Amino acid sequence: MKELKSCLLVLTFVLVCTSGLFAQQLIYQPINPSFGGNPLNGNWLLNSAQLQDNTTDPDLTGQAEDPFADFQSSLNRSILSQLSRNLTNQIFGESGELQEGLFQLGDFSIEVIETLDGVQITIFDLLTGNESVILVPFP
Repeated sequence: MKELKSCLLVLTFVLVCTSGLFAQQLIYQPINPSFGGNPLNGNWLLNSAQLQDNTTDPDLTGQAEDPFADFQSSLNRSILSQLSRNLTNQIFGESGELQEGLFQLGDFSIEVIETLDGVQITIFDLLTGNESVILVPFP
């Protein structure tokens, strides 16, 4: 019996001492390519995140795409751009000198005045009565 206990004790000691020989060093390998992971994981991580995203942009809710509204907006921008070019040509003329005065463009009345601070442009909407004042300082 004593021999069996001593054999078990020696066997246990040998197993405990040699179990450390099978261990290996743990190495951290990040998954995210932003933190040093494999660059091929990027698409997979992005797709996973997009599938889990259930939030919506509050600015986009209730807005339907309307091609006619887009066309009208584009047309308005084009007309305002043309009016802006015409007004610039009228104000500065061919000589490039500032011509003060009052200009009528459709439903807008535009007044250009040279002040001590710079050029003051007053835009008055004849339909609504709204007025905007723009001050362009001298360089």
